[in-house]
Amino acid sequence: MKFAITSKGNPASNALTQKVRTYLQDFEMIYDESNPDIVISIGGDGTLLYAFHRYSSRLDKTAFVGVHTGHLGFYADWVPSEIEKLVIAIAKTPYQVVEYPLLEVVIRYRNGGKEMRYLALNESTVKGLVGTLVMDVEIRGDHFERFRGDGLCVSTPSGSTAYNKALGGAIIHPSLPSIQLAEMASINNRVFRTVGSPLILPEHHTLVLKPVNSFDFHVTLDHLTVMHRDVKSIQFKVAKEKVRFARFRPFPFWKRVHDSFISDGR
Repeated sequence: MKFAITSKGNPASNALTQKVRTYLQDFEMIYDESNPDIVISIGGDGTLLYAFHRYSSRLDKTAFVGVHTGHLGFYADWVPSEIEKLVIAIAKTPYQVVEYPLLEVVIRYRNGGKEMRYLALNESTVKGLVGTLVMDVEIRGDHFERFRGDGLCVSTPSGSTAYNKALGGAIIHPSLPSIQLAEMASINNRVFRTVGSPLILPEHHTLVLKPVNSFDFHVTLDHLTVMHRDVKSIQFKVAKEKVRFARFRPFPFWKRVHDSFISDGR
């Protein structure tokens, strides 16, 4: 089996990275950064997001596993004290693959330029360069509302526990292939109205944002921010690809939610 390791880059994560690499090579596993069967992320959720985007072109061939070296990570199943146990599991145990839905983002341009397609594991956000964002929101080709506010966030089920949750969105189990639209500080008064609630769309529904009075935007894809100019539309839907996580022991989703947001360690 071929493996690669992504480190957060701090001393603790780098030391752990070297230890894991040495241990796995002692088990005659092959270190291969280009074509790994399994990627071990050592750090936090941001490190795993980086690993996901680095290997997004081979999601059908690569599985991910996370080790957190700081605060409890939502995607990280293992802690540094369990490294030997994890190494033995990777080297000796067939792992279960758990698949989570991803978000597809397609940006089209008014000048007819080549459309851009991206994948996100957590979410994508759209904000104007200056002032209020004004967007027409279409669902399945029908106009739904005209949004005015700071921005919009479209998240995956696994990403529903990240920025979406801070915006008041629902937490969705990742077995439900769906996307969620949440508002950022929408303007609602006697003249301008939005639905004011997060919207959860199934996998066969497509969400499209169309600019009204400005065509330049900051679009985030997880931890990445890209500026797009002369935008005609931004389309979101559940991607055909999925992210694959290697599970060597049970870690139910609702236990993960509990441990991340409710547990006080007792």
